[in-house]
Amino acid sequence: MSKPPEPILQIKDITKIYPGEGKSTTVLDHISFDVYKEFLCIVGPSGCGKSTLLRIIDGLDKPTGGQVLFHGQPITSPSPKIGVIFQTFALIPWKTVLGNVLMAISSASIQKEEQLKIAQKYIQDVGLEGFESSYPKELSGGMKQRVGIARALALQPEVLLMDEPFSSLDALTAENLRREVVEIWRDPAYPTGSVIMVTHNVQEAVEMADRVIVLSARPAKIGDDVKIDLERPRSPRDPTLYDLADRIISKIS
Repeated sequence: MSKPPEPILQIKDITKIYPGEGKSTTVLDHISFDVYKEFLCIVGPSGCGKSTLLRIIDGLDKPTGGQVLFHGQPITSPSPKIGVIFQTFALIPWKTVLGNVLMAISSASIQKEEQLKIAQKYIQDVGLEGFESSYPKELSGGMKQRVGIARALALQPEVLLMDEPFSSLDALTAENLRREVVEIWRDPAYPTGSVIMVTHNVQEAVEMADRVIVLSARPAKIGDDVKIDLERPRSPRDPTLYDLADRIISKIS
């Protein structure tokens, strides 16, 4: 009998409370789930704490109660094994595409020549070859997000966190980038085993994910844990995806 897989991440009883004058606000209320080698999406109503949960998983924010374990060890600060792609691109305007990607690995114990090779590889992999010397102001929104993806992948993380990465892009650019992100994640040449993506777009979640965690309104609890066992590539017109989206929406509203 085969041994069940060990979780890569364990989100254990996470609570987040913000103190206030006379009254505190509970954002996350005892959230628990395990993350395996999978593409996992977190959805929920606006303001329910999705991004806060992602920041806690990354170690950028501390929970009021509970803990996050990475291979059984508590996360207390950001780790190079966990990469992050932000909604707002978060590029340094005075650095070129190459400079922005190099920033991710500049503190790593890697020779400068090897850092350059790694950065150039991931710039090429996200389709930005030839734009290495361009500055963010010269790039479209989709190209800026490609820089963010290359920068996160340059760390060669085991876990990739994405905070609504396609929400500010036009529909066609977002659709192309969704497909490319899934292809990169599935490529065995990349070390990233787990992706956790926060999104408010339920259709996007069912198209991309192996599993969707549904959070309720604040104080957020887990309302559903939906497994999506469908082959890829997936057609957005697949009626099964509509049924899954309806199930998820019914738990949000």
